[in-house]
Amino acid sequence: MKRRDFITLLGGAAATWPLAAQAQERIVPRRLGVLMAYADNDAEGLTRLAAFKERLGNLGWPEGRSLQIEVRWSGGDIGRASVFAKELVALQPDVILANATPSTAAVQRETRSIPVVFVPASDPIGSGFVKSLAHPGGNITGFINLEATLIQKWLELLKEIAPQVTRAAIIFNPQTAPYADYYLRSLPTAAKRLDVNTFAAPVHDQSEIANLIAALAHEAGGGLVVMTDSGMFVHRKTIIEQTAQQKVPAIYWVSNIPFEGGLLSYGVDYIDLFRRAANYVDRILRGAKPEDLPVQQPTKFELVINTRAAKALGLEVPPMLLARADEVIE
Repeated sequence: MKRRDFITLLGGAAATWPLAAQAQERIVPRRLGVLMAYADNDAEGLTRLAAFKERLGNLGWPEGRSLQIEVRWSGGDIGRASVFAKELVALQPDVILANATPSTAAVQRETRSIPVVFVPASDPIGSGFVKSLAHPGGNITGFINLEATLIQKWLELLKEIAPQVTRAAIIFNPQTAPYADYYLRSLPTAAKRLDVNTFAAPVHDQSEIANLIAALAHEAGGGLVVMTDSGMFVHRKTIIEQTAQQKVPAIYWVSNIPFEGGLLSYGVDYIDLFRRAANYVDRILRGAKPEDLPVQQPTKFELVINTRAAKALGLEVPPMLLARADEVIE
């Protein structure tokens, strides 16, 4: 290349650089609000949020220049959820991800126009979030974690691993699980078939949780079914410790709890749900409306058994149950 031609080319390129820089500066990032139901130092909550962000990045929305993400952590506290919902709505994000029913209810009270994706909710129709699963009909859509009859499966599995159970408490916090009756309605059929006396056990704090488990320990055949509930998730350490100390067999709805010392769990893959929620956020950011996105049901379930916890409780896990497990902690 001749020197004169090179200088001309260089000058033309230099003239375009400021224009390219200005174009980049004019990029207006989209904004996403996230209201998590866990404490900000909860390892599992952080893992789920990381999976959600990773999936968003893979879809073309890495956190940073093109997408700003504002995250708030309620720690399962209804009051904090309400305060943070106000904060997020005031920021006028393009979309809000609401983790769990209380977060979704708090956001719904603040806006009927900003698109909201819940992940998960147990009874979105009964909670008033959507008109139907196929046609949400408003600014909210999302992902269900569990179908109501799954509570029968929990009781069956508890009875299978601990045949001595004849009386089982269904524990939940009525503030964070206002949908409790959604599950409890389907319980009597299984309870009668399994010859287990069941009862609802609403609790509000660690003290009430400890008192309930102690009472079960003093009854012959006591057992515990821990309902899907962000409040119970926040207090899972207390439940794990108390059931171990009091020798009360318990079943949970989420797979990470047996890895933390719980006996067994059966439920949806929450990491999968958060990744799928990122797909919906992506579609909304690209122009889709929540009313056109049907509420999705879970597709992946996991049975996890902690044989160490079973041994500590004096239980021998049936071979057939072990064979059906997706994960066995030995």
